[in-house]
Amino acid sequence: MQEKYVLHGKLVRDRIPQIIRADGAEPEVYAADPAEYRQRLRVKLVEEVSEYMEADETDAPEELADVLDEVAFALAADLGVDPTQLEKIRAAKAEQRGGFAERIVWTGNR
Repeated sequence: MQEKYVLHGKLVRDRIPQIIRADGAEPEVYAADPAEYRQRLRVKLVEEVSEYMEADETDAPEELADVLDEVAFALAADLGVDPTQLEKIRAAKAEQRGGFAERIVWTGNR
C-alpha cells in the first residue's frame, strides 16, 4: 500500500535553493524519499496544469513547457520511462487512436 504523507512545503526545481540563497535567505529543504517524491510530482502536475489553465496566450507556452518538460518527464522517469520511451508510447497511441488535430468532440452515441 502506498504511504500517504502530510504535505508541508512544495516540490521545487533543483536550483531554487541556490536562488533563495543568492537573495540572502537560507531555505529549509530536504530530499523526498521515492514514495513522497512520486506523490509530490502528482501534486506538482495538478499545480502546473492549473497555472496553464489560468495563463493568457502570452504565458501559456511557458506554463505548458513546465507541464511537459519538468513534470511529465519527471513522472515518467520515476516510473522508469525515459523521454524517448515516452515519445514512442505517445506516437503508438496516436497511430492507434489518432491525435487531437481534428478537434472532434464526442457527445454520446445514438
